[in-house]
Amino acid sequence: MAISTNIDAMPVIPRREDFDSNSGNFLERLIFNNRLILIIVCALLTVFLGYQASKLEINASFEKMMPQSHPFIKNYLANQSKIKGLGNTLRIVVENTNGDIYNKDYLDKLRDINDAVFLVPGVDRSFMKSLWMPVVRWTEITAEGYSGGAVMPDSYPNTNGGSEAITQLKTNVSRAGLVGNLVANDQHSTMLFVPLLDQVAGKPIDYRAFHDSINTVRDKYQKGNIKIHVIGFAQLVGDLIYGLIQVFTYFFYAALICTALIFFYTRCVRSTLLVVSCSIVAVIWQLGLMRLLGFVIDPYTILVPFLIFAIGVSHGAQKMNGIMQDIGRGTHKYVAARYTFRRLFLAGLTALLADAVGFGVLAVIDIPVIRDLAIGASIGVAVLIFTNLILLPILLSYTSVSNKAAARSLQASGGVHPLTRALGRFTTRPWAIGVIVVSLVLTGIALKIGEDLKIGDLDPGAPELRANSTYNRDNAFITGHYELSSDQLAVIVTTPKDYGLSTFETILEMDRLEEILRDVPGVQTTTSLGSLSRKYTAAGFEGSPKWITINRDAFVVADAIDYIRDSYPEMLNDGRSVAPIVAYLADHKADTLTRVVNTIEDFAAKHNTADRQFLLGAGSSGIEAATNIAVAKANRTMLFGVYAAVIVLCFITFRSWRAVIVAVLPLVMTSVLCEALMVIMGVGVKVATLPVTALGVGIGVDYSLYLLAVFLVEQRQGKSVTDAYAGALAFTGKVVALIGITLAAAVVTWFLSPIKFQADMGLLLAFMFLWNMLGALIVVPSLATFLLQPKTAKTA
Repeated sequence: MAISTNIDAMPVIPRREDFDSNSGNFLERLIFNNRLILIIVCALLTVFLGYQASKLEINASFEKMMPQSHPFIKNYLANQSKIKGLGNTLRIVVENTNGDIYNKDYLDKLRDINDAVFLVPGVDRSFMKSLWMPVVRWTEITAEGYSGGAVMPDSYPNTNGGSEAITQLKTNVSRAGLVGNLVANDQHSTMLFVPLLDQVAGKPIDYRAFHDSINTVRDKYQKGNIKIHVIGFAQLVGDLIYGLIQVFTYFFYAALICTALIFFYTRCVRSTLLVVSCSIVAVIWQLGLMRLLGFVIDPYTILVPFLIFAIGVSHGAQKMNGIMQDIGRGTHKYVAARYTFRRLFLAGLTALLADAVGFGVLAVIDIPVIRDLAIGASIGVAVLIFTNLILLPILLSYTSVSNKAAARSLQASGGVHPLTRALGRFTTRPWAIGVIVVSLVLTGIALKIGEDLKIGDLDPGAPELRANSTYNRDNAFITGHYELSSDQLAVIVTTPKDYGLSTFETILEMDRLEEILRDVPGVQTTTSLGSLSRKYTAAGFEGSPKWITINRDAFVVADAIDYIRDSYPEMLNDGRSVAPIVAYLADHKADTLTRVVNTIEDFAAKHNTADRQFLLGAGSSGIEAATNIAVAKANRTMLFGVYAAVIVLCFITFRSWRAVIVAVLPLVMTSVLCEALMVIMGVGVKVATLPVTALGVGIGVDYSLYLLAVFLVEQRQGKSVTDAYAGALAFTGKVVALIGITLAAAVVTWFLSPIKFQADMGLLLAFMFLWNMLGALIVVPSLATFLLQPKTAKTA
């Protein structure tokens, strides 16, 4: 959106020959005296950047979802290579819908599935687990000492899955304690635990290709009585990527809606098509530049082209509004285009900078995927400065608008327009007081509701997807049939020297933390060298209950750790200097994570020494806990930043602290109402929803800038608040309403997205765009009635 000044200040020039082409500033002369060259350059750039945009990849990154500078994430990344299986993992459950797992047909299909998944590029094969992987072992104590082996009997292939081998398998599953872990509680399904590599052939893992490979396995083997369930970051991202492809169709719907709204306002086909085309050109340039700068499209940056298109259409509507009114007064189309540029370029640049603030402030959030969104959006805003402030007026100087549209726009600017009469009431004291009182009451209620706003996920499963999605149904099945949750929070225990873990003191401390964590609400169970050492120490002494302890003898401890290393290689590194304590959580809700994190931090503060450190945190829930902390910190910092920048921009524009208050207070009210709406919708503040407020404020301030700039110009001519506001409404009121509706219409189509956080963002942004529009048209004049009263005029 751009800011207008008084149209009557420009003389009517019906013939181009009567216009001085050397008038205006240097930039105006440079642009309009070289129109054809600029159009050719823009056409060539559009072709080139369009080709680059066609090669833009759709992918995501596990690490880009993390707050990189957070201590938890630094600890995880520093030890990532030493603790496998506690980061990016996949869980594939193969269910027998007609019986248990102990039959030949099921086990043969499980083997085929295991082999197919094992060969998928990106799988960390050394740490993959299933009944068919030799790393999954059982151990027992006999009269001769330890006895053990792979859970899948060596005799199974030789006997072709005979009853004796299957009976032996059932015994081994019980010996290994796999029920509830790799084997379901009802023993009707088993799990493949699949850790993933960060890179394949030196390149980041292609989650779309990986997702396709897993789904190929699923489609091939999910027949008859076999049903496959898959959860994990890679599967989630793959589902999101395919959701994105569907979301592209909503861009088409948004374009149609915006086109229809603009045409409804102008009733001019060629100018409507020009506005929409210039906005599409801006999107093409933005995507092409992102490709050249090495970015990819992910579930978050996909939202940016929608916003750039909508903002571009809103700016274009203002250009049309100015040109149509000039032509309606009898001005030549070329002159009208230059007048529009002259009036709107600097003010429009200011408004676009306000938009950029809403995007740019997101860069303070220490999460790479959000920073990518901020950079992509900033690129888009920079492009809009050229395509909508320069290219569109040039094109309109050639095409003009229809005479009927021009005459209609001039009639609409008259002071008797119904919108002007209706909204003019809000500059009278009784109406203004009523609006202010209602606004204060609504804000107070919203503040009270907003006290319940939570940080992080509030629902089980993957809140990024809808509850009835395949992924969330799979997650519900796995959660209901397995004791060990996929929500794992790991404490990383480190020692400065190799074999530092092989001491009684360190293992005892690990065991103590486990005991404390098991008493925390929301923790299902724990595992580490501490609890495992108790088991294997007793096993070394004929299974005597007296030896279910942590032994002080260094040789006994070392012997137990060796067996743990063989059976659970993910539980410590080769050098015996890094090991995790894994807490299995009932869910990943913010309250659960907060309780567990606080418990661990209290323990670490008391028990960390030079010989051992207890560091948070790894595992899916450890990373999510760090993200929640980063989001909670960034939320208020972001709001402070965006409001500070908007206040500065408003003050530069208006040079009046009173006008700044009038412009900003409606935005504050909208932000508070938005947080209350999030509570009502059951949406927490997280990576997906964090940008909403910044975007709503950055774009929403344009409404106030738009109206107040004209209002102040009118007021400086000696008009009262009522007359000045009527003048602003006559020239800009319909456009403000049009742009609010256009922006809301462009984002509300996201509600149809299979990606739930996009649907949530669409509703929240639509709410903020519409409410900011109402704030500009109703609350701004009400506040102006008291704060912007001229000394020589009285309000009605």
